[in-house]
This record gives sequence, structure tokens and C-alpha cells, in this order.
Amino acid sequence: MKKTSLLLLVLFSIITFAQGMKFEDNKSFTDLLAVAKKENKLLFVDAFTTWCGPCKLMAKNVFPQPTVGEFYNANFINSKIDMEKGEGIDLAKKYNVRAYPTYLFINGDGELIHRVTSYYEPEEFINVGKDAVDPSKQMGALKTKYEAGNKDPEFLKSFIKVFAFADPDLASKAAAKYFAGKKAEPLTQEDFSYLFSLTKDSTSPLYPEFISRKAELIKVMPEESYNKTLENFKLNALFNSSYDKTTKVFDEKKYASEARKTMSEEQVKTLVLKTKMRIAAGTKNNAEYEKLALEYYKDGASSTFTSDELNTVAWNFFENTTNKVALEKAVLWAKQSVKLAESYANTDTVANLYFKIGDKANAKTWAAKAIELAKKEGEEYAETQALFDKVK
Repeated sequence: MKKTSLLLLVLFSIITFAQGMKFEDNKSFTDLLAVAKKENKLLFVDAFTTWCGPCKLMAKNVFPQPTVGEFYNANFINSKIDMEKGEGIDLAKKYNVRAYPTYLFINGDGELIHRVTSYYEPEEFINVGKDAVDPSKQMGALKTKYEAGNKDPEFLKSFIKVFAFADPDLASKAAAKYFAGKKAEPLTQEDFSYLFSLTKDSTSPLYPEFISRKAELIKVMPEESYNKTLENFKLNALFNSSYDKTTKVFDEKKYASEARKTMSEEQVKTLVLKTKMRIAAGTKNNAEYEKLALEYYKDGASSTFTSDELNTVAWNFFENTTNKVALEKAVLWAKQSVKLAESYANTDTVANLYFKIGDKANAKTWAAKAIELAKKEGEEYAETQALFDKVK
């Protein structure tokens, strides 16, 4: 009897203490800050979106781990905030959250102390938390060291990871110093990720690396793709010089005039149309975006359109359009996306579009197909299942 009781006690202890991260639910951001301040802890924010695959993997594989829970529950007030709903929309703007998943570490006064962006394995994620509570590795300390001229490669890599989204321009300058220090060394996989993620256009301090390291780059990408990348950098520079992000004013004449120096009139017309569509999407001008997209994508049959591109515009229509004729056009785009490269994402888009236009039979058929693909691809499909259940 004593042995049984002892065994039960051990099992109870394991169940009680071997838990993952505890998240504060149903609290406003203001209340979360107040709790953090009262307990003299940092507020940890899992800044996520419902469509973010790595976010779902973190929630499934990392947050529930006992070792992760033990560290984060002891050191932080933990919260999960959808950056596309409710107060998350304003928080995304305030803390400049533009990639997912992003993890914010904020003090009780609302000041951002540390941040990172990526999927992490459990041990790596614990190290992220340790950096957040270490004053010598927080954002302010890193910036002070950088401004003091620290050029140690490992320091610069840490700096780049932290500031890549918090201050991309500063991270790009740090990356340029990092690459300057290893001119004679080959690029690692991590180096390639810095190079591609931080080079915004041909005026970037990192752009010269693309030119000087062509031989290395065409070993990891086709030369055609390399040339296309350089072309896109030049187009981005043209756009950035023609569009005022503060006033949202696009100098179309300047843009077209510069583009004509290297393009045919037909190419310029297409480029301007696509650029205006990009601006409309960025400024949430849904009516303008719809009009431009219908003109640009037409029947979606052009060989220049990719599967991902067509799926993205079709999903944008699903989320923002009520015009049935436009939604039917979006169905064609989504089905063309499936034809080019079938996946859970684009079959789910087709299902949702059919449901929105009232075609429940097709919505059910495509939802079932999407669920099967999700199972094969290891994707989470609760929302698709909910759609399927609606049309049973």
C-alpha cells in the first residue's frame, strides 16, 4: 500500500511539474504589462498569425516541452497575441513585427528589451530566453557594443539576428562589416541567409557582395536565377526612389521613365501595373487592388505566373472581396495554382472560395482534398476541418 501511494505521488509530481509554457489568456496587453511590472519580469510575446506554419510548429513541438516551460514560466510572463486580430494589429505596428514567428521581450513599461524571429528547437529557444534576461546580450547592450566598433564575427552575427527585423538598415550595415571580415572565406548556409534576407535593393551595402561573390552564388542557384535576382534588386531600387512610404505617393512618371531605359513599352506597362497593385495591397486599398489584379492576372494562364503567386492573390480575394464575379475569377487562379503545384495551401484556398460563393458541393470536395494533403504534408488543418463540417 505504501509503495502504491509513493508511486502515485511520483506520477502526480511528474504530471504537475513536467509542463510546458503557461500562457496568460484573456488579458489585455495593458494588463499583461501590469502583471510583468508587478512580478518584476519581462513580458514574453509570441507574436503569431494563424497562417504561419513555423508558428504552429513552435506551438506543437516547442512550447509544450517541460524544459522550455520550466525556464520561461520562471523568468517571464508568457503571452500569445495574433498580430492580425484585435489589439495585435496595433502592436504589430508599434513593435514593427513583419515576419513570423517573432518573439518580443518587453518590460513592464512597454519598452522592447529583446527580440528574435525564427523557428527554434527547444534548447535553442531556451538560449534565446537566457539572452533576453542577460543585460549584456539585450538589444541596448548589443547596439552600444556595435557603435563602439566591435567587429568580432560572432558578435556581429548575434547583432544581425537580433536587429534583422528590429532595424533592417542597421543590420545590413553590420552584415556588410561581417562579410568584409571574411573576404577570403567561403560563405556558409547561414551567410547566404543573411545576404538574401538583408539585401533590399541595389543601393544596399550588401549588394556588392552579390557582384563579387557571383562564382559562389551560382553554385547554389542557377545563373538565370542569379541574374533575375540582380534585376529585381535594381527594380526595387527604382521603386524605393519613386515611392514615398511616408506620404504613400507614387511618382509613376519617374518610375516609368527610368524603367524605359532598359525595358520595352509593353514591359513597362506590365511593371507599372504590378507595382501599383503592390502598393494597393500594402495600403489596404482593397477596391483598387481588386481592379488592378483582375486586369493583371486575367485568366491566370500566363506562363510567368507561379503557383504561390496565384494562390496568394486568390486568397487575398477570399479575404477582402465580396464581388461574386471577382471571387469566381479567384477560383480560376487558385485552381491554376493547384495545377502548377498541388499543395494543402492552394487546395484549401479553392475550398474556401467555393464556400464563399455558395457552392457547397465543390467546397466540400476541395476541403476533403485539402485535409488529405494536410495529413500527408504534416500540416495543421483544424480550420479546413471546420469548413468541411459546415457543409456536411
